[in-house]
Amino acid sequence: MAITVAELVAEPQLGLTLLAGSAGSGNRITWAHTSDLPRLWEWVTGGELMMTNGLSIPADAAGQVALAGALVDAGASALAIGEKMHAPELLPEFLAACEGLPLPLINVPYPLPFIAIARTVAESSLLEESRRLRQTARIYDLLRTAGTSEDHVQGLLLGLAAELDAELFVVDRRCLHPWHPDGRPLPDFLRAELAPRTGRISLAGKKFQWHRLRDRHVLMMDIPTHANALLVVLPNSDPHPDAVVLLHAATVLGLELSRNVLSLESRHRLASEFLLQAVDGRLGTAELESRLTAFDVPAQDFVVVSISADDGERLADVHVELWRHGFPAACLRRFNTLHVAVSAAVTADILIHCAGPEVRIGISSPTSAPGIQRALQESLWALGSAKGNAMKLARYAEGASWLGLTSFEEGTALVERLLGPIFAYEQSQEGDLIVTLRTYLDTQRSWQKTAAALFAHRQTVIYRIRKISELTGLDMTETSTLAQLWFALQIHEAMHK
Repeated sequence: MAITVAELVAEPQLGLTLLAGSAGSGNRITWAHTSDLPRLWEWVTGGELMMTNGLSIPADAAGQVALAGALVDAGASALAIGEKMHAPELLPEFLAACEGLPLPLINVPYPLPFIAIARTVAESSLLEESRRLRQTARIYDLLRTAGTSEDHVQGLLLGLAAELDAELFVVDRRCLHPWHPDGRPLPDFLRAELAPRTGRISLAGKKFQWHRLRDRHVLMMDIPTHANALLVVLPNSDPHPDAVVLLHAATVLGLELSRNVLSLESRHRLASEFLLQAVDGRLGTAELESRLTAFDVPAQDFVVVSISADDGERLADVHVELWRHGFPAACLRRFNTLHVAVSAAVTADILIHCAGPEVRIGISSPTSAPGIQRALQESLWALGSAKGNAMKLARYAEGASWLGLTSFEEGTALVERLLGPIFAYEQSQEGDLIVTLRTYLDTQRSWQKTAAALFAHRQTVIYRIRKISELTGLDMTETSTLAQLWFALQIHEAMHK
């Protein structure tokens, strides 16, 4: 076992003196670390004897008391200060704080080198090192023995918790929701302390940090390779789990989470292929219901959600985020728009949280398997409404109308009436009338700018605009005509993402 503070002070060759904090004499020292940097506690990983020549010690009483509290919160076992070096006067308030916390405060006689203390701690830790190696081997073996594939993450967490004698939680640092959909939620008291906006502890600091909450030490540490995955450790007893062993535990969890994500990506590819076939009308009702159920989407009560972003790559992980928050989904990405079939129970807050900032979201009415194509049209219409009304999220048939229309049927009828003749002409003849019309309106009806944008002659543009007038029977010099055509183009483009 690691040497205790009392055992270290009792070493006659060192001549150490305990100045305060005798109630902490039983603290075990896992390592001895030297530092004269400010904010001494930031270099603590748990169980260290921190040794300083005094440059880290504030001169004022409030600063010294705060230092003692911060070291205890970070998990330091003791503080040793070199005698006759650079330390200011150790004030009575500081000694009282060390006594009350308790934080063992050790005087290092001049000229004893700190290396002598470190060597004593290291030699006494040889047996502890052997124990650490065996424990590390058992932790990696848990990857093999933790349980079946379905409950492997929870089996692994239970095994690690037993090995470390601690409660373990894996959460998303942004919202503190369990990282895995079946994960244990944080205790209420801990969630309140860590809440991103209202909690008193910031999660944006060090990647390995001990804190003291309600007389219990709590460790927050990153899980490697998984952005925002946070391991929270609540030790059940003293001494706390070894820092090196904890790092290995986080690595093992990272490996298991990677296995989960790889499995999810394979499932995501199959779901994308299915959703493409479904919205193209290539599947019957029975197969639609069977496939939706296979992807854990309720076939009788789901919605289609269309999410748009300027950069489509930002939508690449939405299916993972939804799964982690308990909403498995089938997703299909087309350019910068993601279409998602997901349970109707999903909330607007969850969708916005999972999709991230700077996106627009449209949600269809709840539907069943036979209505999946209509639901896609509804979600696209709602997405257009969200963009047109500068809203983050819009639900079909709720809230403000879009372009003065209330349903995609009205929009489809408007597109067919105004642009239908042009589409029919382009199917039978070569031409770029729709592209020309869009460019002409986008360039404020400038013949020259339209021609330059299309790499065409000005006379070609004039001919095409006249052809559009001839096909539609509309006067292209009328503002009302141009407004109607612009509305129709907006609707057509929104409904064909």
